[in-house]
Amino acid sequence: MDIAFVAYDGMTALDFVGIYDPLTRLDTMGFRDDVSWDVCARTERVTANAGLELVPDVVDEPLSGYDMFVVPGGFVARELAEDDGFTSWLATADSEWIASVCTGSLLLGAAGFLDGKRATTHPDAYSRLADYCDVVEERIVRDGRVVTAGGVTSGIDLGLWLCSELADETTREVIKGQMDYPY
Repeated sequence: MDIAFVAYDGMTALDFVGIYDPLTRLDTMGFRDDVSWDVCARTERVTANAGLELVPDVVDEPLSGYDMFVVPGGFVARELAEDDGFTSWLATADSEWIASVCTGSLLLGAAGFLDGKRATTHPDAYSRLADYCDVVEERIVRDGRVVTAGGVTSGIDLGLWLCSELADETTREVIKGQMDYPY
């Protein structure tokens, strides 16, 4: 299971880390030895909205070949949805699983992944998401290979949900307990 975690300037740090943490624990806690990941970006350094800096593993390469593709959100996602270069880069993904957190779904929509689908996002962006798909006001929405999560903290829920899909419910519960996540 090769995972591409997309990173970009201005993303919301928790949108990225909330899903990254539980998914990477599939490997680091020994549940699956076939899980690997890359942080993928178009720039050699990424600065999240509150100044957190990340150094991507893969820079400005196509996103094809990954089993899972994860896109975080942030206020800047509204602008990036209009950036043809960025959305064309996202559209290179051909993953079995396509996931987004918060307004990352706007980016999925702009890249063409939400055509004819149901999806969710942060409640403040429902009307904008409606330009791309049928909006569902739920915390996690799966439609085929696409799974989207609502506002910022829903990324943790999505990460744990994906752990149960990629392993099993027991694994999800053990990871959730290790994270001391009570919800």
